[in-house]
Amino acid sequence: MLLASAFALAAGGCGASSQDAPSVTAPDPLPREPALDARFVKITLHREFLCEGASFGDFNRDGVTDVVAGPDWYEGPGYGARHAIWPRAEADPYSYSECFFQFVHDFDADGLPDVLVVGFPGAAAAWYENPGSADALWARRAISDAPIDNEAPAFADLTGDGEPELVHMSGGVFGWSSADDGPSEPWVFHPLSEPRGYVTFTHGLGVGDLNGDGRADALEATGYFLQPAPDSARQSWQRVEQAFGYGGAQMPATDVDGDGDADVITTLSAHGYGLSWFEQISREPSPEFSEHVIVPGSEPDSDAEVTMHEPHALALADIDGDGLEDVVAGERFWGHVPEGMPDFAAPARLYWFAAERSQNGVAFHPTLIDDDSGVGTQLTTGDLDGNGSVDIVISNKKGAFVFLQASER
Repeated sequence: MLLASAFALAAGGCGASSQDAPSVTAPDPLPREPALDARFVKITLHREFLCEGASFGDFNRDGVTDVVAGPDWYEGPGYGARHAIWPRAEADPYSYSECFFQFVHDFDADGLPDVLVVGFPGAAAAWYENPGSADALWARRAISDAPIDNEAPAFADLTGDGEPELVHMSGGVFGWSSADDGPSEPWVFHPLSEPRGYVTFTHGLGVGDLNGDGRADALEATGYFLQPAPDSARQSWQRVEQAFGYGGAQMPATDVDGDGDADVITTLSAHGYGLSWFEQISREPSPEFSEHVIVPGSEPDSDAEVTMHEPHALALADIDGDGLEDVVAGERFWGHVPEGMPDFAAPARLYWFAAERSQNGVAFHPTLIDDDSGVGTQLTTGDLDGNGSVDIVISNKKGAFVFLQASER
């Protein structure tokens, strides 16, 4: 797998720079076009390949949510004004970018949201410090030299201290990195497992309380680790074997069926097919799960209701406002570039799956949102425009996109 060296040089150099960076301001909001699902409108931020993760935050503290997609942030609500975080350099779509995930958090507690960037698997990560000026590049703060392995790292409060940690593998070990000595000092990697041979490109990771003890546990595609109590004689995390597919994307733990315990939802193969939820059927002596298929893990027939190849990113959100968490997922376009002469105009699909509970159990009903965007390695959901409805932010080899949902449901 070859990297885009121009991007790496640009990203590495911006940490020491305080030079002004030009803003690109459009006199009007970016155009909005109807999505295939009429509840959404689609906004195209750009059509370049800059990153495969995107997020949002109020970066200029004006009370309006903005979007970050790779090297730039876009002013809400119209997103026509673009400001540089680091110098942009387009990546080769036949290869990979250096920006796989972007997590928004105020690391230095100055009241301004910063951006944590996790790059190509196996590389070190860094956070970018918000300068409080729309026309200045952001200082790059490397978190450590430790490799960030796994293609679905989580930024979540694993330890219960009220602050999110970066949960990932590193050197074959599962654990988390945290700013124990302050965000500008090297972060510390805390192993929660023994060496298990996790490779750089391991797929699938999640954080959630599986056994209902109030402490978050850590999940990966072949099993999970139960977090010990702080005052427990057993200080090691208990490993339990459990197959959750073959290695997909994010693995959220949530009560799918409303019976009071945590189930797991994940795609089955990041570069194949499949989406399932895993029902917790027993909690003692440790949680056991039974699979319920939402989308089969085999290549679909031409008349299949859902075609979703390379489902590399997943998020939960209540799209229709009925109080149940729905699933948002889709295709990572050219995650592995096809052999031969691939068609860059080929579809890249984005779906949401409406959750429904009934006497017959739980069902998920698919709706195609768009067929010319897909997902990257990360998709982010939230209410960007403050109308009470969930919106979606995506960036990948097709470009960067915002899907806004109307307030009427």
